This record gives sequence, C-alpha cells and structure tokens, in this order.
Amino acid sequence: MDEHSHPPSATERDDPWRPQGCRRVALVLQGGGALGAYQAGVYEAMEEAGIGLDWIAGVSIGAINGSLMAGNPPERRLAALRAFWDTVTNERLWPPGVELHGGDLARQWRHEASAALTMALGQPGFFKPNLPSPWFSTAGSPTATAFYDTAPLRQTLRRLVDFDRLNDGRIRFSVGAVNVGSGNFAFFDSARMQITEDHILASGALPPAFPMIRVGTDDYWDGGLVSNTPLQHLLDNLEGHNTLAFQVDLFSARGAIPRSMPAVMSRQKDIQYSSRTRLVTDAYRRIRSLERDLQRALDMVPEERLDDRQRDLKRRLARMPEVVILQMIYQQQTHEGQAKDYEFSTTAMREHWRSGLEDTRATLRQGHWLAMPPPGSEIVVHDVHRTPA
Repeated sequence: MDEHSHPPSATERDDPWRPQGCRRVALVLQGGGALGAYQAGVYEAMEEAGIGLDWIAGVSIGAINGSLMAGNPPERRLAALRAFWDTVTNERLWPPGVELHGGDLARQWRHEASAALTMALGQPGFFKPNLPSPWFSTAGSPTATAFYDTAPLRQTLRRLVDFDRLNDGRIRFSVGAVNVGSGNFAFFDSARMQITEDHILASGALPPAFPMIRVGTDDYWDGGLVSNTPLQHLLDNLEGHNTLAFQVDLFSARGAIPRSMPAVMSRQKDIQYSSRTRLVTDAYRRIRSLERDLQRALDMVPEERLDDRQRDLKRRLARMPEVVILQMIYQQQTHEGQAKDYEFSTTAMREHWRSGLEDTRATLRQGHWLAMPPPGSEIVVHDVHRTPA
C-alpha cells in the first residue's frame, strides 16, 4: 500500500488529507432521525484519520449533522456534534449510565417505551408537542398542520452553528427539501445561495410530525419524501473533479423477510427511505458510456470542422472525473423496530455513534479502497459490510 492510498493518523498530519489525484472529498448524509448519531461516529473516524472535507450534502438529520460540521472550524466540529446529540437525547426510563440487562426482549420493550415517550413529550432542543393538537386546531392556525413544533431545533442550530462560516466557501454545503406546493425536489446549495437555519429546518420537516418551513415564497417539507440520499446531486455537479465520497446511509435497502407486523412496519420504512445507490450509479455509468462514445466521435472530426460549442464539449468530455464511493450503512440491531428513528435515548445514541465510528475505521483500514481508480473506471463503490476485503 503506498502512502497516497492511506490516510495518516491524526498525530502525523499537518494538512487535510486526500488521495493522490483526488480533487474533492465529499460527505453524503442520509436522513434518519435518531439514527443520525451513526453519522457523527463516521465523522469522528474521519477526523482522527486526518481526512479533510470539501463538500457536505445532507437530507433531514443529515442536513443537521452537516451544518454542525460545515458551520464550525475543524477543531470544534466534533464538540458541536457531541453538544447537539447530548442535547437532544436523554434517559427517561432508567438512570444514565445504568447497564441494561434482560436480553433482546427486554431491550425491545425499553426501546419501544422510550420511543413512545418521545412521541408524547418530544425531545429537548429538538421538538415539542403542539398544543392544541392539530386534530383540535382550526384550519390555517399555526398548530393545524403538524404534531410538533421545531422551534427548539431552531434555537439549538443558532447556538451551535456559525452560519457565516457555513457560507464562507471553505466547505460546499447542500441540503435537500421538497416543495409542498409543486411536489418538486429542491437543493439549497451554498455554492448558489446563502444558507440559513430555514433551509436546514426545511430539509428536516417530515410531515405530519413537523411543520412545513417557508423559504422565500414557498413552503418545504423533508427531502426524504422524494429522495433520502443526496448522491444524485453530487454526481450531477462533479465539475470535472475526481471525487472520493463517503456516503452514510441510515436505512438499509437489504433486509430479512418480515415475520410479524412490527417487522413489516420496520422493513417498509427501510425500503421507503433507503439509498438507491445502485440505481443512481447505474444511470451514471450509462450516461458516461454515451459521453465516451460522443467523445470518440468528436475525436474523429477534424478540429477545423468543429464549432465553438463542439470544441468546448470535446474539452469537457476529455476531463470526465473518476468517482469512488465508500458506503457506510447502519446495521439495525436485533431489538430495534420501526421506532428506531425516533428512539432518542442516550444509550441508543451512544450505540449508534460507536457503530459509525467502528464501521468507518474498518473501511479506512482498506487503504486501497481510497485510491482514485485509473481513467475510464467511471465510478467504484465499496461497502465494508458487503465488499470482500
């Protein structure tokens, strides 16, 4: 393994690391509520390996985690993530630090009970129940279209995110949301606009729990309603840069056939919100194949026969980038059911965080996965849970 295909340890680095020939390191963060602590663990492993970030793209909780990273200097990012997750998680059923016993059945009961309390009481620093309930609110009133108020999250973002830094261009930052009126998916991208707390709240406004968020003249809901993983936005905007992308998914497209109604509900949620990585990458490969054919055709035409537009196209096609995706997918625990994305206990948060940390460390140990592939390779995907080492 050469020195360019393996990140240095935190004690060895002076500058952010990227593979030889790589122009951009991106972090792609899926939505998934309480499971988002897994993404914080992924970032911790990246930080201890000295890996710099050029672009963060997120949806829902991925947008929130991403804002905590992009909106803080490198030395404060991990602290901001810890402050957020310590704020929005708690233990309501047992004292903090008490070890849980009783096997999977007992853990499943505690898991469901903790999630039920979240539904009844909300989560500090995140959301609180609307009073009156939308069922007893008049149409058009502030409480008529959501069960919870996300004003606490707005205050938490103001406390932990420096929006001037988030928008200063050092890291490109993008979040996805859905226009409630048109049903169209939209990306709010710091390369094209000034990102505010409204854009992040809009990306995480999952109905009917959370209220739609007004951005400009339009109202928006959670981007996960249409696409829960912003990989397509990344691939559509490569701009000729060889890219290493860490894609962090919280729902797995693959899973066991359910044998009970709780398992059906959990599996349905996994399928609905999982990443369509294979679909997106296959489409990207088809487009790249057509572009290579076009490039070969243009190469056969004498330069003087080409107009300015064709010459520009020929130059662009000659700079088509290579892409490596390192896909980390949260592996659901035996005791977790369909409430896994709104079970906000401190115990679950720490387990999710540790899982992300360990999965990413295992991925980074496969140093050859981080190397840029040879020209013409198009796109390469590695997954520590599925790809043979």
